[in-house]
Amino acid sequence: MFDILSKLGDVQKKMEEVKARLDTVYVDGISAQGQVKITLTANKKMKSIDIDPCLLFPERKEEVQDFLELAFADALSKADAISETEMKAAGRDMLPGFPGF
Repeated sequence: MFDILSKLGDVQKKMEEVKARLDTVYVDGISAQGQVKITLTANKKMKSIDIDPCLLFPERKEEVQDFLELAFADALSKADAISETEMKAAGRDMLPGFPGF
């Protein structure tokens, strides 16, 4: 029993290390036409938004909003994939044969 609790503590520490590392991994989400780019960390923290100057006119507001949504969804999907892969790998390394890893 003590061995399992010890391993769970080790897993928690490892997961915290993975989360810290994910703060240093950046993903870019880019709208379909490449006119908007959003950069997130793999922990889903916003780092930057880059909007092509040709979109910065009031009459293009809805288009910009659509591009922002697309770029954010793209970046979020990439961040989720990296985070999930890293967390599973960390859990698998720490608890081989444990259900769910």
